[in-house]
Amino acid sequence: MTGAPLSPRAPAGGSDQGREIRVMIVDDSAVIRGLVTRLLESDPDIRVVSSVGDGKMAVAALARTAVDVVVLDVEMPVMDGLTALPLMLAAAPGIKIIMASTLTTRNADISLRAMQAGAVDYVPKPTATREIHGADDFRRDLIGKIKVWARHRLRAANAAAPQRSAAREILPGASAAGGSKIALRQMPASFRPEVIAIGSSTGGPQALFEVMTHLKADAAPQPILLTQHMPPTFTAILAEHISRQCGVKAAEAKDGEAVVGGRCYIAPGDFHMIVEKQGAGRVIRLDKGPQENFCRPSVDPMMRSVVRAFGGRGVLAVILTGMGQDGMRGCREVAAAEGVVVAQDEATSVVWGMPGAVASAGLCNAVLPLKEVGPFVRQCARRSAA
Repeated sequence: MTGAPLSPRAPAGGSDQGREIRVMIVDDSAVIRGLVTRLLESDPDIRVVSSVGDGKMAVAALARTAVDVVVLDVEMPVMDGLTALPLMLAAAPGIKIIMASTLTTRNADISLRAMQAGAVDYVPKPTATREIHGADDFRRDLIGKIKVWARHRLRAANAAAPQRSAAREILPGASAAGGSKIALRQMPASFRPEVIAIGSSTGGPQALFEVMTHLKADAAPQPILLTQHMPPTFTAILAEHISRQCGVKAAEAKDGEAVVGGRCYIAPGDFHMIVEKQGAGRVIRLDKGPQENFCRPSVDPMMRSVVRAFGGRGVLAVILTGMGQDGMRGCREVAAAEGVVVAQDEATSVVWGMPGAVASAGLCNAVLPLKEVGPFVRQCARRSAA
């Protein structure tokens, strides 16, 4: 039964296709495990089937318990989360593991390393038991991610989407929607981007590592502005990982710094990142304005600002996997100003919320599988260098 798909729920469901979601909690604090169990089981679609105190116990439990999603603490005695991760994936292929960690630089780095090693997501963990009692944001975030990844696992187990065998060259006016019935805007033959603006959320870090590999400075001389829904600390570590893994000069954006080509500016957690014209150049502005789409940073303010600062015809907007519709309103302004919008397709998205909203609104020039997004952006970027 190890690695089995979601089990039928008794008696009445309400979860995806009438199935319950079976969760394992791994944390060295029995009090935290109890609180998180009660928090999760307040949702009728979720059942905590295992609760253990370290990674070694988790590996052993997977041999006798069918689990869909694991919430795995980073720091534990006996065997920590990063050490346990590959053993758990080997013991139960197909399970989805969400890393849980407090907001420290070390734990953020470990969480992103874990995602590169097979974990699917992360959740910032409250630092004290009293914070969990009243942490509505933590409950909403954790339950939302558990449901997303459980559905993703079920979809993969039931019917893996066929993968196209070969990428195609994307020529002016020849956009692709992967077979989906989505109205696409014509790709302008003379389009030469001055800036690349990227938005992503759930599943975004893995997607970003794939896309950014194609956007080194010699391939994409434009500035890259990136908003990923992440908390503070995590965005700085994301920048370090992109720099190290993808060969792109990436850093958290700083208020007032000049925007220059060949650099990637990442919106810091809890700040919107926008761009303003300043003389002949552009500068970054950070602000703590109201959340948009329940997010800060949000993709929409960034997209609106690049249209104003660069002129719509110079904007290449990219929307990757994520829940909700953040980025759709901003991309509407990009499209209206004759910029180019590309979205990740449904088959390769963890959640086709953000890219789906943009595509369904008819704003896209291309809707592509993840592995084709980076080459498409690189090809557009090279036109400006020609």
